[in-house]
Amino acid sequence: MALHDPMGLVFSFKALADPARLKIVRILARGESNVKDLAAALTLSEPTVSHHLSKLRAIGLIALRMEANQHFYRLNPEALQRFKAQVAEMEQGTPSAVQAADDDWVDSLDMSAADKKILREYVFAGHLRQIPSKRSKQLVILRWLAGQFEKDRTYTEREVNSIIQRFHSDFATLRRDLVDMGYLRREKGGQSYWVTPDDETPPG
Repeated sequence: MALHDPMGLVFSFKALADPARLKIVRILARGESNVKDLAAALTLSEPTVSHHLSKLRAIGLIALRMEANQHFYRLNPEALQRFKAQVAEMEQGTPSAVQAADDDWVDSLDMSAADKKILREYVFAGHLRQIPSKRSKQLVILRWLAGQFEKDRTYTEREVNSIIQRFHSDFATLRRDLVDMGYLRREKGGQSYWVTPDDETPPG
């Protein structure tokens, strides 16, 4: 995030503007942890902790490591250092030497180099600048958005909208595209949504 594009810093402040998320950052600074242990430490439900983690992942402040069916989260010290440098830059009024590292969080994603390039083109500080018009690029964005949903969990339409809206205001279009392209499944009537199982290949 660089101050010539202040929205990145705004998203970071918004993501950290919650006591529970600040506590998560402090816990992960001591070592990686999973949702169950974090929920116990914070006396919060696991879905609530997952929600907070998704906010922190969106700005690249934490990283995810998967081991079998377990999800382990850890602090991204480089991202934290960049955030601190940007805050210092606000006071000093001088360009930061780390502003070129805006999109380092993309490197931790399990995507091809070509897909990461597209993601960097359209996403800044976890926020989708615009929905691509080209279908191949749309699919990259949709795969990334689908990764924000937990597998083996059912969502209401309101919950789906809320998650998508963290990244782009046009949640209706993106929700429809996620379903149409097979990344999310929807119960008839639209009451329930879930991530497409791994053994089913999205038509896109």
